[in-house]
Amino acid sequence: MSHEEQQPHTGAPITELSKQASDREDPHVVSRRWLLFKAGIALNGLVGLALAVPIVRYLFAPWRKDASYDSWVSLGSADAFPVGETRLASYKNPYTRSWDGVTDNVACYVRRTGANDFQVFAINCAHLGCPVRWFPQSQLFMCPCHGGVYYADGSRASGPPERGLFTYGWKIVSGELQIDAGQMPTLSNSAKLVNIQLGNGDSPCRG
Repeated sequence: MSHEEQQPHTGAPITELSKQASDREDPHVVSRRWLLFKAGIALNGLVGLALAVPIVRYLFAPWRKDASYDSWVSLGSADAFPVGETRLASYKNPYTRSWDGVTDNVACYVRRTGANDFQVFAINCAHLGCPVRWFPQSQLFMCPCHGGVYYADGSRASGPPERGLFTYGWKIVSGELQIDAGQMPTLSNSAKLVNIQLGNGDSPCRG
């Protein structure tokens, strides 16, 4: 039997090489290399998005308006604070998360100087933020961390702090003492420049 007779006459033979070429031309056929390449691009995109979200939120945080930043919180009845006394009070932080627990309770000091006159001090020392304590015997606020001392009106007496205690804005509504508790009072949002006289013959400066 000749070689030609052994070959079945079923049409033109299709080689493996020509089949691969036809597969590449067929848009419905997906190669393994192409699939892995696209999967790598998608994975890199997801990682980039996960990294970009917190960065974008950080950059736009100063322009984001939150209702909690303009919150007035009640400290209770104004009659609970006798005239001439300074008392410790607390309020619930209006900007809180479900997992904060008891840490969302914030302390402050309330000093009543008249029938309708109050001072509400942040409990944090103006030096490094340690909680100060009120000593009614000496009429002084004292910081246990670095020895900062403040007078009853919150002004600086001695120690490392360069200014007095930070104060909250307050108002009386329906007999209740309310404070502007949306933001902790700090140099960035509530402190004001004051004139300081250094000594005789020295010119006043701002600090």
